[in-house]
Amino acid sequence: MTVDYHAIAPRIMEACACARGLPAAHADFKLALDDFQVTEYLGFEPDGEGGHALLLVEKKGLNTADVAGAIARFAQVKPVAVGYCGLKDRQAITRQWFSVDLGNRVEPRWQDLDSATVRICMMARHRRKLRRGSHQANEFHVVLKNVAGDRDELSARLQDIAHAGVPNYFERQRFGRDGNNLLQALRLFQQTRRPRRDTKSGMYLSAARAFLFNTVLSGRVSTGTWNRALAGDVMMLEGSHSWFRVPEVTSEIEQRLTAADIHPTGPMWGGGDPAVTDAARILEQEALAGHETLCRGLEANDLKQERRALRLMVGDFTWQWSAQQALTLSFRLPPGTFATAVLRELVRF
Repeated sequence: MTVDYHAIAPRIMEACACARGLPAAHADFKLALDDFQVTEYLGFEPDGEGGHALLLVEKKGLNTADVAGAIARFAQVKPVAVGYCGLKDRQAITRQWFSVDLGNRVEPRWQDLDSATVRICMMARHRRKLRRGSHQANEFHVVLKNVAGDRDELSARLQDIAHAGVPNYFERQRFGRDGNNLLQALRLFQQTRRPRRDTKSGMYLSAARAFLFNTVLSGRVSTGTWNRALAGDVMMLEGSHSWFRVPEVTSEIEQRLTAADIHPTGPMWGGGDPAVTDAARILEQEALAGHETLCRGLEANDLKQERRALRLMVGDFTWQWSAQQALTLSFRLPPGTFATAVLRELVRF
């Protein structure tokens, strides 16, 4: 079977099944910068000393790389001296942490960086550079405007999401405009020489992995097993990357799933044998049939098999209606997950 990725790429998320069926309600999203706000929480206190400056920066209409570059130029350090935990949306107001390795340099007057689009909210000293995914959570404040649809049906979805979570899809940001990152990954895999690993090639490989994961997850959503255990499954502990195999589905496993203590997982593809067996392995093999080019390409680039939870629990989930048909949502998610995975279960936008 030949897969036409050029046809798939521009509509890459449309193929991903919704757990509660396609939402009936429609809404406008990101009409203004303050309709989407994100605050990053480290989950630890800065050391208060050390060679790294920690900066909590509020940015408006800029992407994370833009701000990191501006910080490096202002502090007169190399770009590699600036660290951050994750990439934040450009079309938003976000507050995130950056680290700057100053070495023996004099501390700059960080407030001189303040502008209409960047504001230094907090400063501290720390011993270590911030690494990707080293924060604890992201808190989201989202305003959906011009919401049109059955409010009772939407209310039922809100209640169910608060209780049962959502499929943990990688969203559009991972795949680039019109899914171009996935197409670039295919071009990498067609090269006779292995490409040098850099930021761009890493982004393309991540897109290929994310596509395969989403394909498996969509298959399990379609069969109603994204939040249930299959024989041979691999379970991940809530709030952790630790996982264990489930040779058979027991009442204890089902109880822990109901309590959201554990979650079924899907493959982050790479070399080595898949961790799943039996029914879970059969389902993954069926979902990935025809995608051998992506699988082999990831293996050839020395990526190793990993696992990712299929279910995403939505923390501190609250919502409020305004008189102007706007719905305001607040919630927390762990690193590496996407707010739009929550929104796509609520409305079409």
